[in-house]
Amino acid sequence: MNGRHEQASHRRQGPRHGGGPMGGPSGMPAEKAKDFKGTLKRLLAYLKPHKYSLIAVFVMAVLSTAFSILGPKIMGLATTELFRGVMARMGGAQGTGIDFDYIWSIVVTLIVLYLFSSVFGFFQQYVMAGVAQKTVYNMRRDVNDKLSRLPLKYFDSRTHGETLSRITNDVDNISNTMQQSLTQLMTSVTTIIGVIVMMLTISPLLTLICIVTLPLSGIVTARIAKRSQGYFIGQQRSLGELNGHVEEMYAGHQIVKVFGREKNSIRRFNEINEQLYDSGWRAQFVSGIMMPLMSFIGNVGYMLICVVGGLLVAWQRIAIGDVQAFIQYARQFSMPITQAANIANIIQSTVASAERVFELLDEQEEEREADHGIGLEKPRGAVAFRHVRFGYTEDALLMDDLNIDVKPGQMVAIVGPTGAGKTTLVNLLMRFYEINGGSIAIDGRDIRDMKRGELRSLFGMVLQDTWLFNGTIRDNIAYGRENATEEEIVQAAVAAHADHFIRTLPEGYDTILNEEGSNLSQGQKQLLTIARAVLADPSILILDEATSSVDTRTEVHIQEAMARLMEGRTSFVIAHRLSTIRNADMILVMNKGSVIEQGTHEELLQQGGFYADLYNSQFQSPNVQEAI
Repeated sequence: MNGRHEQASHRRQGPRHGGGPMGGPSGMPAEKAKDFKGTLKRLLAYLKPHKYSLIAVFVMAVLSTAFSILGPKIMGLATTELFRGVMARMGGAQGTGIDFDYIWSIVVTLIVLYLFSSVFGFFQQYVMAGVAQKTVYNMRRDVNDKLSRLPLKYFDSRTHGETLSRITNDVDNISNTMQQSLTQLMTSVTTIIGVIVMMLTISPLLTLICIVTLPLSGIVTARIAKRSQGYFIGQQRSLGELNGHVEEMYAGHQIVKVFGREKNSIRRFNEINEQLYDSGWRAQFVSGIMMPLMSFIGNVGYMLICVVGGLLVAWQRIAIGDVQAFIQYARQFSMPITQAANIANIIQSTVASAERVFELLDEQEEEREADHGIGLEKPRGAVAFRHVRFGYTEDALLMDDLNIDVKPGQMVAIVGPTGAGKTTLVNLLMRFYEINGGSIAIDGRDIRDMKRGELRSLFGMVLQDTWLFNGTIRDNIAYGRENATEEEIVQAAVAAHADHFIRTLPEGYDTILNEEGSNLSQGQKQLLTIARAVLADPSILILDEATSSVDTRTEVHIQEAMARLMEGRTSFVIAHRLSTIRNADMILVMNKGSVIEQGTHEELLQQGGFYADLYNSQFQSPNVQEAI
């Protein structure tokens, strides 16, 4: 079941704005969760086992911030002492001057404070990194376990890119937020509280001036963020369309060239690119206005603090060192507010990502396996379908009262038009889908009484769409059986008529295949998958149009290899080419989910029914065979 991978792009884009000394929060559009509170509560449950570590992180954040916040106040003492000494000398006072011992003690104190602040900051990041990675590790483990329990219909109903996006992009977004944004949030909140306390100890009047400018910053931020958010949404939409168009065009560039659609493709690219340029330009321009506006508001507040502070010094209400310290605190005050606003948006985006992950974790799973599944010690390969009912939805049955009896060692061919239920039948046999009624038994034992792993170990499968992974040819063949020896791998390749072409390759069995196997022809890839099935030595073999991608001569070799492989084994063969099924012990003719005819090739021709029409029509038109 191969599908085109559509790698979804979930890049969170938005402006990161600075501000002036009094800059306020910036705006960045964030994807919102449908159930913010419920998802956040569930996300916090993943952090619960690490609550003591989180408490330690918070304590270290408080200590690190506290030592850092004390710095300007103590530095102000040095400024006051320098100012006092200079003024004393200018006034001609005898025996007075700058107390350098006092200044030096302040410098040493500041070094110690900043050193402690850095040490606590280091351990805060170290502990939080461990918490974040352990949390995301548990989440990835849960997602991986969930994927192994999901039914095939889940993957059939969604693109591979969507599923990959949830288990990579969304989980990475959660990881980054936990490791960086949570510690920043703790530090920002602590800094805001600490700075306000220190400013109040210096001058309540100056503190009031500092805080009064915040509402104005908030109003400007909110208006600009609201205006830019629509443009950013349009930018993301156009970016997604552009990525999808480029991916499609490059994936099918040969088809585009064959049908002469280059100009259409370029015209469509230019249209989307123009939309992306327009929305992107508007988004960046509108959001870019924020920085100069915030700088202006911040500088106005900064000017007021300097003027009022100077007057207070002149009136001897506060020391000049306190004014210097207050200006530093005013600068520090804007930064954590901006960070906290940005982090609030990031957390919104993170909760939205968590919601997507939890949606996957809440998907309906396969039916529970038998607690004590009973395996087959010596499987013979007898298969029986009894009154089987199945539909992808309850109100639209594909199969109703399907009955099939297959004896051990028989070769069963399945033919019928597209959508007749041929592949669905083998998927039911391997429990990729659960039946709605009836039973399927192997050697008289209901497959629902067996563990899925034990059931599927009975089967070997060769599909029309080959699947090879990034590795050597040897590794790809050995995938059929664990701990296979070199001799067994070579024997399987010989049996599948693959050994000759493998040895003609520069690296032989050590040739590296890429993920798509594009450095081999389709026929060669098919031979490798057949060699894999030969090595697996299954009790029941399923061949789903396994020779449809090879030439006639190679098909003859493959049929010889498969004849040896199928000898003594029950096998199900789905094929378009009638030449591959003439020697079948039983041919099942399916249409609309039901077996409408069954028998040998000769028996079905004598009946003169649906199969006979299909067989005879191939001599009338070379295209009719595609209906089989």
